[in-house]
Amino acid sequence: MKLTRRQVIQGGATATLSAALSQPVWAQTTLQAEDRKLNTLSDGNLVLPKSFAFGDTPPEGADALLARYGITGDSMTPDCNVTLLRSGDRTILFDVGSGQEFMPSAGKLLDAFDTLGVDIYDVTDVVFTHAHPDHLWGVRDDFGDLMFPDAAYHMGRAEWDYWTDPDTVSTIDEGRVTFAVGAQSRLELLADQINLFEDDQEILPGVLSRMTPGHTPGHMAFEVQMGSENVMIVGDSIVNHHIAFEEPGWLSGSDQDPALAVQTRLGLLDQLSTSQMRLIGFHLPGGGLGRAERRGDGFVFVGEET
Repeated sequence: MKLTRRQVIQGGATATLSAALSQPVWAQTTLQAEDRKLNTLSDGNLVLPKSFAFGDTPPEGADALLARYGITGDSMTPDCNVTLLRSGDRTILFDVGSGQEFMPSAGKLLDAFDTLGVDIYDVTDVVFTHAHPDHLWGVRDDFGDLMFPDAAYHMGRAEWDYWTDPDTVSTIDEGRVTFAVGAQSRLELLADQINLFEDDQEILPGVLSRMTPGHTPGHMAFEVQMGSENVMIVGDSIVNHHIAFEEPGWLSGSDQDPALAVQTRLGLLDQLSTSQMRLIGFHLPGGGLGRAERRGDGFVFVGEET
């Protein structure tokens, strides 16, 4: 299906946008175990002000920390990694990217599909970590229909209830009203076919839900069985590879409940660093695959491109 519309709802300055658009539009990382194959596909990248990482008042040392990661300007351009799991007769997509109505630097998932030789009609299941635009808005095509017409759709009940509540548009903070309106218009398409699930539930064979609230009220991570080891798809519960790892106790401007998100992040990083379970982060670099390791009072992301 050919998509043509490019409408910027949110973005950065022209120079920053041009730099972002010059980045590769796809990438992939592959893990394989028995009959299960896992890829991460790039949906492009976002263009965000640095304040999105820590609010309008950055903690002392924030600029120096970001500079160590090469972030010295006013903007950040985090990657967007969509995870694809193929197992037996199932092709499972975790989140669907931005589509064409969020940022022109994102919405590249179909390019990645072409590279991998996957068709939209191959997708049997779509599983959402949460309903922010860069994870949900790609569910609708240019004609207002479902992008993956043959798929079953799955979302945590708490997340679904929050975004489909009519009051959310009036109670969410002003900067996210567009998020709520956009979520509701897309979730309406799924109302008659959504599969809702709870925490700690095997929602599909070898896919277990893990409640990770804070970034959104019902954010979910997913523990995926890959042979003798598991992989944790963390979504935005660990939202970047710098501040979230080195200073996980800092409040983030990207989280809807920053204090709760800190608790979730600390617990998840402790679990992942202790177990050395691989993780995939939606906004982590190099395809998003790696491990968390302890370093001093914080952690570090050790990327792993395969």
